Amino acid sequence: MKIAVSGKGGVGKSTVAASLALLLAQSGQRVLALDADPDANLAAALGVPSKTRITPISEEIDLIEERTGAKVSQYGQIFKLNPEVGDVADKLAVKHNGVELLVLGGVNKGGGGCACPENTFIKALVTDLVLFKNETLIMDMEAGIEHLGRSTAGGVDVMVIVVEPGQRSVDCANSVIRLSREIGLSRFILVGNKVTGDADRAYIASAFPDCEIAAFLPYSQNIRDADRDGMSVLDGMNAGEIAVIKGIIAKIWGDAPA
Repeated sequence: MKIAVSGKGGVGKSTVAASLALLLAQSGQRVLALDADPDANLAAALGVPSKTRITPISEEIDLIEERTGAKVSQYGQIFKLNPEVGDVADKLAVKHNGVELLVLGGVNKGGGGCACPENTFIKALVTDLVLFKNETLIMDMEAGIEHLGRSTAGGVDVMVIVVEPGQRSVDCANSVIRLSREIGLSRFILVGNKVTGDADRAYIASAFPDCEIAAFLPYSQNIRDADRDGMSVLDGMNAGEIAVIKGIIAKIWGDAPA
């Protein structure tokens, strides 16, 4: 199962992605979590200690240069468009709480889609993880679908879109749905987060009349406290909130094509 989690920055993408990954790992699945957001915080949400050294893939300069055959930060080079990436997850993933984590990092060049060795390597890696790996993949996306393209869209089973009760969050979610459909994704699950009452639920539901809201997560001070104290988001959830996440998992698997 390949699951992409998207939404506006700050809505709780990493909270949802991490809780899905942790619960799936607890159930015995091999889970790879991919932090594809330049503002990377999935490690903290998984409870990875802050002292743990995690090198983003975009900063693995020696590896990128070896596999692409080109020097990073030099223009006018010829390099491999399909570098070997099949062993990257096994070699570089950080393992914690039963989840294997990779952090993509950002490419320090103008334009996220630059034709440079770093970007080429990252896109090849995402394609490999989505299309050719057997483990469950949870991708914490940036606010959009930057790392997905038509070549990988067919391998993504579901796009989980996290939305909070606010117009900017709603606008971003609608953009994600539109862009995802343009590259061939058709399965979406919406999750309302930071909900404080019936008015918030009604607001989110009315903003997406043609989409089912699979679950609502309440605003939680305990989850914020868990982040402050260096614990995983799951450690900050009560039984009811964990049940909501389990319900999302059941929805994902229950609606999966046969």
